Amino acid sequence: MLARDWYYTERRRLGIDSAVASLYDRHDNSDRRANAALTMLGVKKGWHVADIGCGNGVLACEAASMGAEVDAIDISPAMLALADILARDRKVKIRTQFAGLLSFAYQPNSYDLIVSEFALHHLPDFWKAVALSRIFNALKPGSNFYLRDIVFVGMPDAVDRDVEGWADFSIKNHEFDRESVITHMRDEYSTFSWVIERMLTDAGFQTVSADYHAPLHGTYLLRKPKAGEQS
Repeated sequence: MLARDWYYTERRRLGIDSAVASLYDRHDNSDRRANAALTMLGVKKGWHVADIGCGNGVLACEAASMGAEVDAIDISPAMLALADILARDRKVKIRTQFAGLLSFAYQPNSYDLIVSEFALHHLPDFWKAVALSRIFNALKPGSNFYLRDIVFVGMPDAVDRDVEGWADFSIKNHEFDRESVITHMRDEYSTFSWVIERMLTDAGFQTVSADYHAPLHGTYLLRKPKAGEQS
């Protein structure tokens, strides 16, 4: 059997400490947004939910408050510590797991809902596809995957024109400085919207909706078909 030394190491990009993690607390509407998303997704008491790349745990704790059994998964110990603190403060129970999209533990066909927000872009495209396959396998047939991520809405020949516009939008609307946008463009692995869409369908998902409401942002609602349904 081959050794696993060829497998992508998600934690190579780990470096998020508590100071950086605190940036995730700065949006006052995070609770309202999490509640709206989970309500739209129809979360019910007793559902088994995974939040992969859970960050400070706002969405995970909100799902737990709705009665779901929640696995809050992140590769950052600092983020998981924040999630644990938030869960204690809100008197809800979550299970934290130190893992990522390529390493989270799961039983096949076990989750009623999986959510991942702004984590997938950290992986190169080959490993994005591996991660999506793992998520597909972890979901119960008929269940949903809710994905929000940073994607490029356009074509490669428009990069020079588009990048400055993307940077300006992110700086003005998301409180990022120009250096963080430059670092993302140069060193991270966001891909084109049409590439992500193909990856999702090739993984087996049905696309319920794909929303590109802002430059660099894609929101996808995906469904794992039941046996006998076409993907």
